[in-house]
Amino acid sequence: MAASLASIPFSRNGLSLQFSPTKRHCFTVPEFHSPMRVCCSASRDGHELKENLSQLKQLKNVACGILAVWAVTAASPVIAAGQRLPPLSTDPSRCERAFVGNTIGQANGVYDKAIDLRFCDYTNEKSNLKGKSLAAALMSEAKFDGADMSEVVMSKAYAAGASFKGTDFSNAVLDRVNFEKANLQGALFKNTVLSGSTFNEAKLDGAVFEDTIIGYIDLQKLCRNTSLNEEGRATLGCR
Repeated sequence: MAASLASIPFSRNGLSLQFSPTKRHCFTVPEFHSPMRVCCSASRDGHELKENLSQLKQLKNVACGILAVWAVTAASPVIAAGQRLPPLSTDPSRCERAFVGNTIGQANGVYDKAIDLRFCDYTNEKSNLKGKSLAAALMSEAKFDGADMSEVVMSKAYAAGASFKGTDFSNAVLDRVNFEKANLQGALFKNTVLSGSTFNEAKLDGAVFEDTIIGYIDLQKLCRNTSLNEEGRATLGCR
């Protein structure tokens, strides 16, 4: 039995993978933006079939499995791009979870329980947020104006649309945080890690960047924000 890869056609609206059409094992991947079908087939040869049936059956199954997994992986960016946030937590003490932080928070955003801080108000909070781990926290539309968030760890946090006016982020780790359309006017980023964080349409006028740790590509993206004042641009080294 011989297996051959006849074609791998790609189209704008979908992806089709198939082997030669003698006998096919098909996998349908549901719930994607574009329909996807993975088909594996094999042509038969009597002599080779008798000699290698068991071995090639295993090989065929492995190959088909790999193709199916590859198809799902290839489609995953489409899912990520269209994903929605989970419903707002109904926990009455969800805002207080910020004061406890994440007990197993790590740089990759692992957490023991989701920290949902959306719409919470921490205006001028000066003691309870400092040094907390808020890995993968949901922070959109929350208020942190004037808060002391120095030494906080916010890896993979979602803070789109949140307000951080005058917030102190000194010595904080803001790794891969989404600050899209957030208000960061007058925020203090002193010796702050900003690796992989995005500031699309964020308000940055008056923000202070001093000894900020940021990658070159991330810096170029940050410098494209037109709300940065001249002092901020000079400190960051924007050209």
